[in-house]
Amino acid sequence: MPKIALVTGGTRAIGVAMACRLKKVGYNVAASFHSDEGKAAAFSRSMDIPAFKWDVADSSECLVGVSEVSEKLGGPIDILVNNAGITRDAALHKMTDSQWHEVIGTNLDSCFNMCRTVIVQMREQGYGRIVNVASINGQKGQFGQANYAAAKAGIIGFTKAPALESASKGITVSAITPGYTATDMVNAILEKLSSRFQLAGLHVPRR
Repeated sequence: MPKIALVTGGTRAIGVAMACRLKKVGYNVAASFHSDEGKAAAFSRSMDIPAFKWDVADSSECLVGVSEVSEKLGGPIDILVNNAGITRDAALHKMTDSQWHEVIGTNLDSCFNMCRTVIVQMREQGYGRIVNVASINGQKGQFGQANYAAAKAGIIGFTKAPALESASKGITVSAITPGYTATDMVNAILEKLSSRFQLAGLHVPRR
């Protein structure tokens, strides 16, 4: 029976690529999403991958969501990809409490919520693969992204602990740090930067 893989934030951008690749190599794949039901429905129809809606920043919703995935796909989660992420960019002196907490919740708290939800079953079955998607900006920082950089750096540090705790149980926990990719989120950031440079009379080369 194919192993079951779950990709959070799996109906958009990098998440779509990962979910489709996992399906192509033979896994039984599900994707989670939070906000764009139309895009999630289109993804599910075109890729024949079921999509489930919940807020990964909410631990109780994660418990319910994972249970629904397991029931639908016929077994526990073998592979988890924590890909869900958002940006709420602002320079630190202008950043609001909500901008900080929304990004930390969706990008970092979600890794704790999701990993804790699946790790017990993985340990019991003696197998599991967890991949946490961090970012190059979690390593080098970025203007206007104190919240995002902190969350992504936190993912790298977080990953190391469960990797050590569960290695003897046949579980690997890894973090990857993608660079800039042409997603809706990154393109929106580029548009903002372009506008700022144009106001300053500078030119921003586009790829």
